[in-house]
Amino acid sequence: MSGQHPFTPGLEYAFTISIVLSKPYWVKPGARGDIRAAIYAAEGVVEGPRLNGRVVPMSGGDFPLSRPNGVIDFDARYLLEADDGAIIYLENRGFRWARSPEIAEKMRRNEAVAFDDYYMRVTPRFDAPAGPHEWMSQHVFVGVAEKVPNANRIHYFVVL
Repeated sequence: MSGQHPFTPGLEYAFTISIVLSKPYWVKPGARGDIRAAIYAAEGVVEGPRLNGRVVPMSGGDFPLSRPNGVIDFDARYLLEADDGAIIYLENRGFRWARSPEIAEKMRRNEAVAFDDYYMRVTPRFDAPAGPHEWMSQHVFVGVAEKVPNANRIHYFVVL
């Protein structure tokens, strides 16, 4: 039997957030044996068909937990400012892992790697004010992220 399930959701591209990251601060090893970091959102741009604006500089960041098996568990929170001045709160959870130990080492050294050499996905939630951006607080999103040296680029899709 082949084909899609009748309830398979559709996706619609909404926007991309390109974030320049600060230097990381490390807690290693943490009390649980994992490594925790604090990496702040220094600046960024939001561009797309459904939202344009900027990342509010130093309004938050990512506090990832690096597991012993190489999986990075993201917990990011920061503010966006839409072109119309609306402030939107973003909370991102997700995972990143390399497809080989060699790629993992390159990523640890903050070197460029090909997009298909790793898995990096996020599930964001937005808290947007009433008005033209309210739709963001009423939909589920999926983000597909690119790790680039000293930055992240996350492409967000609305689940239909």
